[in-house]
Amino acid sequence: MKVFDLFYTLLAVILFIAAFPFLLLLSFKKKYRHSIPARFFLWKNPSFKPHDIWFHVCSLGEAKAIAPLIELLGDAKIAITTITHTGYEAASKYSGQVRYLPYEFWLWVWVRTPKIVVVLEAEFWYLLFRIAHARGSRVVALNARISERSFPKYYRMRWFYKRLLSQCDRIFCQSTEDMVRFIALGATNVEVLGNIKLAQKIVVTKEYPKPACTLIVAASTHEGEEEPIVNGFLAYKEVNPDAKLLVVPRHPERFEKVFGLIQKTAPHMSCVRWSDSQKFQSDITLVDAMGELNNLYAISDVAILGGAFAPIGGHNPLEPATFGCKIITGEHIFSQRELLKYVHHVQFVAPEGIAKALTDAQALPPSRVDETINLNRLVDYLKTEN
Repeated sequence: MKVFDLFYTLLAVILFIAAFPFLLLLSFKKKYRHSIPARFFLWKNPSFKPHDIWFHVCSLGEAKAIAPLIELLGDAKIAITTITHTGYEAASKYSGQVRYLPYEFWLWVWVRTPKIVVVLEAEFWYLLFRIAHARGSRVVALNARISERSFPKYYRMRWFYKRLLSQCDRIFCQSTEDMVRFIALGATNVEVLGNIKLAQKIVVTKEYPKPACTLIVAASTHEGEEEPIVNGFLAYKEVNPDAKLLVVPRHPERFEKVFGLIQKTAPHMSCVRWSDSQKFQSDITLVDAMGELNNLYAISDVAILGGAFAPIGGHNPLEPATFGCKIITGEHIFSQRELLKYVHHVQFVAPEGIAKALTDAQALPPSRVDETINLNRLVDYLKTEN
């Protein structure tokens, strides 16, 4: 073990000890009931059995993004680690081993030796890269990105990221801008592949009848976003009284809180939970279920895409655009800027502009996606033996 690796590991241990009481408390929350014990205490989280390719993803979006790649890899033995519970559930649908990624210092005893480790987007865990590389695995950063907003922070720590990225055999970036930023951090073997999310097969899993009204879906909303969306919808109802709103919070643990907020913000409107009624008869429906977004996009006229009215970074616009929804989103789209280049007819507004955007959407054409990606070059690289 090199001096820096020892220092980094000791620092990770110290931080773990300091956070220990908080981790214990958080492990009792429903959201973290499985992930924290698995990641920080290795509870029911054994090392992988022998495999060919190990994908590490963070959460739901990245877990879904690797689906076409796994299909193209055919008979390769796949293993997947994730950080979040929603990512774990999505990854569990594939034919392969699935684990939560252990906290860094545990990796010294947890990591075996796969042929290739593929790390998605911005999951830059130093010991993950270092240990995999030291044990003879090829390390690939895939769909790699550094946003314009985040780059100054990375650059101030470029001495660290140069060391981390030197463990990579290949870095496949989303865009030329990302490639330039990685090179500025000292990375080599960098090339632009494009965003692999463009290869996703976006389909419905269940068909619902399209209601005879303007249907608006507020998708993947976060704390602080539902209230301005509901207020914007109330104002829009004055010009389109038959319109209906579906609210789909990003995180299931917020369902009850959001339902209460809707009732408080729109007390004179009829409001139901999706689990109680799926007939689209109420003014506002809280969708308290997972995995329904594509099914709802397919019958919606307008999608208000969350995660961008608060500084979250935005969410995937390809899904609503595939179904021709007219898209309204916020101005904090730093994590989705590359994907949004490929989607036409999107309105970017502040929270107070949602009502006007809904009115303006009536005159706009449906959104559409005008780009594809070929994964064959990536698949050939992953299948090579060295």
